[in-house]
Formats: sequence, structure tokens, C-alpha cells
Amino acid sequence: MEVTAKTNYLRIAPRKVRLVANILKGLSARDAALQLRFLPKRASRPIEKLLHAAISNAKHNFSLDEKNLRVKSVTVDGGPVLKRFRARAFGRASRIIKRTSHVTLILDEVKPTRASTRRKKKSDSPELRLDVTPEEMKNIAKDEVSEASQIRREDSKKNRPARGGFTQRIFNRKAV
Repeated sequence: MEVTAKTNYLRIAPRKVRLVANILKGLSARDAALQLRFLPKRASRPIEKLLHAAISNAKHNFSLDEKNLRVKSVTVDGGPVLKRFRARAFGRASRIIKRTSHVTLILDEVKPTRASTRRKKKSDSPELRLDVTPEEMKNIAKDEVSEASQIRREDSKKNRPARGGFTQRIFNRKAV
């Protein structure tokens, strides 16, 4: 189950809020709150409040356990821009742009699963034949070993550098 919390018109530029928001993605709700508590960014306090609001929504509205919550996504969109002017030299004015942000935080419930041991697929395990005699097994093993050594020899020939003596290297050079 997904739980959403939003804050609109946050008076911090979206670029600065995204620095904090990107840290939280994929963390558990507790770890995210801990990260935000000690992060030295101005945007961490409003996002921390938003995270606590989302956790409270999950507890009271959907009866979810706080331990099973994780931050699925945090999106930061730009809000309206406030345009101001500042006096400059020679009677001029320069524009100051004050950006706002809309932040949406989505929490997801992670259900604890039992650690199960997975069995290997039949195709992954070697073929087991019961009708083979011990002599045949030895022959099969020898054939497999000889095939593997043949492949290794072919690979080593491909990767071997070209050999040549000192005079061959000198006379193969291009004129400078």
C-alpha cells in the first residue's frame, strides 16, 4: 500500500531541495528520518516534517506498521516564481527570482518475507544417469577434461603476442 504526503509552495529552490530528496530514495522510514535529522541543509527540516506526516498518515489512516515502511519516491517540482527587483548602480534595477517547490513523498509498505532456500533448477544441475558403469564414467570424465584442455590451448594461442626477433622488429618498422 502506498501512502502519499505533499507540501506545496515551499520557499526553497527546487534544485536545493532535490539534493536532500535524492538521499532518501529507497531508505526505510526510520533511516530516512535519521538522515534528515543530521543533514546540514536548510531543506532537510521541511522534508523531515513531511516524512513524519506521511508516517502518521500510514499509521492512523491505513493502520500500517512504521517498521515496514520505506521511501518509494520523492519528487520535487517547481512552484510559482516570485519576481523581485533590487536597486543597482546608475539608477538601474536587477531582477531577483525567488523560486518555490512542490514536494511529494510516497511511502511504500515492505512486507517481511521468510528467507527461503531456493532449490536449483534441474537444468542447472549436471545430468545424473544411473545406468552408467564405473568404467564408462571414467571415460566420460576423461573426454570432458580433454575438451576443456583443448579449449584452453586454443584460447592461449589467440591471446599469444606475435613473436619476432630483434632484427625482424627493426626491419618491419616504417621509415620515419
